[in-house]
This record gives sequence, C-alpha cells and structure tokens, in this order.
Amino acid sequence: MNTFITSPMAPAAPVHTLRGETMGTTWSVHCVSATRIDLYALHDAVQSRLDDVVAQMSTWDADADITRFNQVAAGEWFALQDDFLHVLTAALAIAAASEGAFDPTVSPLVAAWGFGAHAGARGRPSNADLVAARARVGWQHLRFDPAGRRIRQPGRVMLDLSAIAKGYGVDVVAALLKRHGIDAALVEVGGELYGYGRKADGQPWRVLVESSPDEEADSEGLEPRVLALDGVAVATSGDRWHAYNQDGRRYSHTLDPCSGEPVTDAAAAVTVVAADAMHADAWATALTVMGSRNGHAFALRHGLAARFLQRTADGLVETMTPAFEQHLAA
Repeated sequence: MNTFITSPMAPAAPVHTLRGETMGTTWSVHCVSATRIDLYALHDAVQSRLDDVVAQMSTWDADADITRFNQVAAGEWFALQDDFLHVLTAALAIAAASEGAFDPTVSPLVAAWGFGAHAGARGRPSNADLVAARARVGWQHLRFDPAGRRIRQPGRVMLDLSAIAKGYGVDVVAALLKRHGIDAALVEVGGELYGYGRKADGQPWRVLVESSPDEEADSEGLEPRVLALDGVAVATSGDRWHAYNQDGRRYSHTLDPCSGEPVTDAAAAVTVVAADAMHADAWATALTVMGSRNGHAFALRHGLAARFLQRTADGLVETMTPAFEQHLAA
C-alpha cells in the first residue's frame, strides 16, 4: 500500500484522520482545515458518497446497477446514473487508447481463471471454457449512447469496473472534501491515493510508492521512492495482488483480454501518477497487462508518469519514465 509519510515537524494545525470500509477494502482521509470541522458529519458524508459508487458499480452487490445491466436480455438498453456514466465513459476511452489492454468486459475471462466476484475453479480452464469466455469479451461489442445516458447489452456481456472504480472513489471523496471547505487532504481507497493542498507546515502530502513484496528482500536494495502529491493521484497494480500457484505455475489475475491468458511478462508492480485517481488506476492496470517492456515503451510514447518493477534472474529492476521522475519528492 502507498504509505503516508508524516512530517518530522509537528504542524501548527492538526491532521485529522477518518477511516471506513468500502468496495471490499478500506478508505481513509487525512485532512487539514483552517476552520473547525464536524468530523462525525464529514465521516458520514464520505461513507455515503462511497456507498453511492458501490450501489452503482459493485459486481459483488446483487442489487447494484452494474449487476442488473449484466443480467438484462440481449438488445436491451440500460439507463446509467451519473457515477456509472462518468466511469464507463472513461473506461471505454482508455480501452480504445490502450488497444484493449484495459477492457471493462474482461469479467468472464477473470472468472474462468478463478478470480473475481464470479470466480470458477482455480487452475487452467479447459480450451472449451476459454473459447466460451473469450466470445463474451470485447469492449467494442458495447453500444454506448452517452448523450442518452444509456448502454445496450449486446448479449451476455459482463461489465466489471473494479480496475477503475476504486480510483473514482478517491476522486469523488476529494471533490466532496473540497465542497466542504477542507483546505488540504490526502484521500485513499484500497491503496489508490489523491492529495491536494498543503499541510500547515507548508509541505505537500508525501507518500512512499507501493512496492512488490520482493523489493524489501532484493539484495541490491532498491531506493525507496517518495512522491509529493499536490493536485495529483497515484495508483499501483501488479502481479503480487490476487494470484495463486498451482502445478508449479503462478497464475495472476492480470489477464490479457486479447489472448485470454494471464500476462507472462507482468511487472511485479506498476505505479502511475495522473491528474486524477480514476485514470491512474485504469492506466496502472493497462500498463500491467501490456507487460514490462511493452508497457514501459507505451508509457514513454504517450508521456505517462509510470514506474515499473520487473523481476529478472538478477533481482528486481526498476525503470521510470521522465514524467514519473518529475513527481519524486526532493
């Protein structure tokens, strides 16, 4: 998890901390305000806002909008609420820009390999099961009508926005805090972060970049990377999360929607810095799916701020794009 680093000097105004649970994980807010804060009311407002996101986009919730869309008959149009519409618009744009590396319809493949809300048995699926799952995957099959605030179910397509919704949750909480007059805050949902404003000592929010579990044990001792967040977000993806070993092979939940197989060149960790957490979250996933080499090359071409940790026979190797280096704390 990206870790919040406290200032060695006590600030003139206290940093208030709020915590809760959402999306199968936890959320936290560190905030500073020049005026008095009703922390109980603010906590309830944050939790309520995140509950709105869950009610629209949680594939684990039988009553969520996304679950109901996944169950409608082929050819039917489905009306979208504001959050769902906003996230789906971004998801489909990133799917196109990444040439399908990020695909919000990958759920049947994820389940076939034993992951996600609808997980099947763990292990390599049969060829027939893979063919059936791949036939249901493809963001291009969706008919999206943003002006009409609706989407058409082409038939048995299953949307899954879990690779972007946590980041969006961070963004909506940050927006809520600003509306409530909070001068500065660091928002976190499941490890995705957004920081804005300055603490009372004038310093930005500083966070330690989330790493691979191998990193601490690496014989060369990679240098810890600290980011300064002031109006930017950071998200990390990689093969350390949601993986299992079977028959001498490691299977990661990072699946290539094009091949239908787990990514073989997946980085141990990919961290992306972006203007908002929604895009940081989605691009971290897309770059992980592309693999260490192709992902790094793509990030360079498109000016993405990304850091890659790649496993090699000699230990972990770190690569960063110039855009990422610009966000490192002095």
